[in-house]
Amino acid sequence: MRNPRELGGVRDTLLALPAIATNLLEFPDSPVAAIAERIHDFGSISATLDRSLAEELPSNIADGGTIREGFDEALDHTRSLTRDSQKWLAEFELGEQARTGIKNLKIRYNGAFGYFIEVTKSNIALVPEEYVRKQTMKNAERYTTDLLKEREREILHAEEKALAREEALFNVLIEAILEHADALRETAAAMAEIDVFIGWSTLAREWDYCKPQLDHTDVCLIDQGRHPVVEQMMREQRLGLAGTHAFVPNDCRLSSSGNTEDAPQIALITGPNMAGKSTYIRQVALIVLMAQSGAWVPARACQLGVVDRIFSRVGASDELARGNSTFMVEMNETANILNNATERSLVILDEIGRGTSTYDGLSIAWAVIEHLHPADAAGARTLFATHYHELTQLAKTLARLENYSVAVKEWNDEIVFVRQVIKGAADRSYGIQVARLAGLPSTVIDRAKTILERLEADDSSHNLLRKRMKKESSGGDTSKEDDQLDLF
Repeated sequence: MRNPRELGGVRDTLLALPAIATNLLEFPDSPVAAIAERIHDFGSISATLDRSLAEELPSNIADGGTIREGFDEALDHTRSLTRDSQKWLAEFELGEQARTGIKNLKIRYNGAFGYFIEVTKSNIALVPEEYVRKQTMKNAERYTTDLLKEREREILHAEEKALAREEALFNVLIEAILEHADALRETAAAMAEIDVFIGWSTLAREWDYCKPQLDHTDVCLIDQGRHPVVEQMMREQRLGLAGTHAFVPNDCRLSSSGNTEDAPQIALITGPNMAGKSTYIRQVALIVLMAQSGAWVPARACQLGVVDRIFSRVGASDELARGNSTFMVEMNETANILNNATERSLVILDEIGRGTSTYDGLSIAWAVIEHLHPADAAGARTLFATHYHELTQLAKTLARLENYSVAVKEWNDEIVFVRQVIKGAADRSYGIQVARLAGLPSTVIDRAKTILERLEADDSSHNLLRKRMKKESSGGDTSKEDDQLDLF
């Protein structure tokens, strides 16, 4: 360790430990008191560090100033030589002027000759016998004395000696600290736990979190859940921007077996762009993670059957350096989920199949949902956000799947995001309206509307696909369309 500030951190912590332990022991027969018992007493070494280290410490021992004044007599002496050298030289000069009667006698210094006494030629006769000539100049002579040479050596080496002395004392302190290494590690671990608990409790108090109920059921029941990060960001915005709304909480009800009332295994979530689907599924995952970490959670109430793992497939990223496109990364992550998720897992999937053609992507998303919904067994609790409205037909054939959507309101061809997750499927994505909110030119928006109307009216294969899916989900006869559309 060459950084005195780190040792200063140890000092400050050790000084604070007695008060911390006392406060924790005010809760007897509790986990907090048990943690307090792991905090060791470092009275002796704490006092030594407090006496030896300066208040303001440098980042490197070589910068000096680590050891407090008054702690070490030898260090104080060498420091005084450096600090008081000019004062001593001035006093020595005045003393020699008075003793010799040479009024213009000067004490000077240069790198070649060090410190010397300079006397003009006109006063040579007054120079004492004990002066030793060092150099002859045109108009002056330069001398030294035994006392000046002795002080010169002390002055020139004082700073070097002070740094060396400081480093030696610093190393002694380090060795003393290392003797308590095991006790320090155990105390540090206890303090780290307390730090985490204080952070969690402060968060819970300031943001109205609740204590989650963890059990061995297969449910995930969240009442009025909130996204812990987005909620805080929105509060900061409200402080600076008038008219910004508060975070809208939402419920979540899932059950691996689907046996719990009003709690499906798979929640299929549709709704417009920017309505909050991604925020919703991520907030559920974060609440589950926080609950199983031991923290309280941003919700009114939370009951959670313990999960073994949380799987997520969200966002869009690529690994071009490894030859993987965005879609390939998406498929790799989806494969990992399907091959490893169990009925104790939580799965969140966001826009599966969007990286390829519509029919390919829709088919993959359809098959993924069916795989996550075993016919004769419980499955992973799943939140599946999608823009493929055709997938909502799966609710007719998959008993443990239920449709949800994020509500919006329409007004004069504008949309208002309500941010509320409700039962039932959405039938539009409002992508063009969102594009307008993003600032696309009005000519582009108008042209997009025209193209959309034509596609919706003329795309017979797309309409046939919808019809085929509806029939398949309801068990109807699809043989008549086999020669027109062979997708399934």
